[in-house]
Parts: sequence; structure tokens; C-alpha cells
Amino acid sequence: MQTQRTLNPVELEKLKDKIKDIRIAMLTTLEPDGDFHTRPMATHEIEADGTMWFFTYDNSNKVNEIRQNDRISLGFADPDSEVFVSTSGYAEVVKDQAKIDQLWSDILKTWFPNGKDDPNLALLKVTTHAGEYWDRPGGKMVKLFEMAKGALTGNTDKTGRNEKFGDEPQ
Repeated sequence: MQTQRTLNPVELEKLKDKIKDIRIAMLTTLEPDGDFHTRPMATHEIEADGTMWFFTYDNSNKVNEIRQNDRISLGFADPDSEVFVSTSGYAEVVKDQAKIDQLWSDILKTWFPNGKDDPNLALLKVTTHAGEYWDRPGGKMVKLFEMAKGALTGNTDKTGRNEKFGDEPQ
């Protein structure tokens, strides 16, 4: 039995703010033999409640893995702004033509050449229940300054932040 965990609204807004400009996520699922499988996925929407949407094929390995175990992890990284985010949640395969139509962009034909009416096209709906981020206020300039200061003084950089959300079952 899975214990449902949730993020409070403040935690959810912080995570959404951290990942809103990061287009590619690394989706991790569990293979039937127990190994982890990670692959890049383009995020197509983050709803107000934190639900994230991704396009996929209904017969893909990731879909088969999710049907066996719906627990997933998403990793987001923007090295330029020094933002790194990890989320945990549940994925669901959705075959909803209205939602596909809403999220569809012709650029997706690069990966889905048969278009939005392909009967094998599906969406992954990810519900986030926990997350963690690492960042550095001020980005690269602060990092460079702290590196120089550390080289001169021997002091370690203490400007990075880390915060974890949704650890405790509700």
C-alpha cells in the first residue's frame, strides 16, 4: 500500500518556480528487473497543482515500466543559472485526444511524425508528491566570486541553498 504524500502550496510554488524555464527533464522509471531507466523528456505543461505533462508512444518501454510501477522521478538541471531540481511522484498513461490537441505543437512531428492523431500517441501525466532543489542566489557571478575567495582564503563556499519538500506522509 502506498502512503500518499503531498506538497503544501508554498513548497509546490517554489518547485514550480525553479523548473518553469527548464524544458527538458530526466525521467526515471523502474525496469521489471529492478534496474533504473532514465531518459530525457520534454515538459509540455506544468499545471497550477504541479501536474506535469509529457508526450510518448503508448507502446514505449517507459509506458510498460510505468504500468508495472507508477512511481517515477524527474530531474531538472540548468547549470547556467545554478538551479538543480529533483522530484518524485506518480505517472499515469493518458489517452485523451482533447488534452493531446491542447498540448500539441507541430515541432513535435520531429519525434511523432504521424502527428497528433496517431493512435499510438499518449501522454504521461505526472503527479508530484516530493521534491528537492539546489541553487545559488546570484548565479554564476556569485559562484566565480566565491571560488576566487575560496582559493585565496581557503574558506569553503557557503552560498548554495538546498531545500527538500514532501518527505513526510500526510
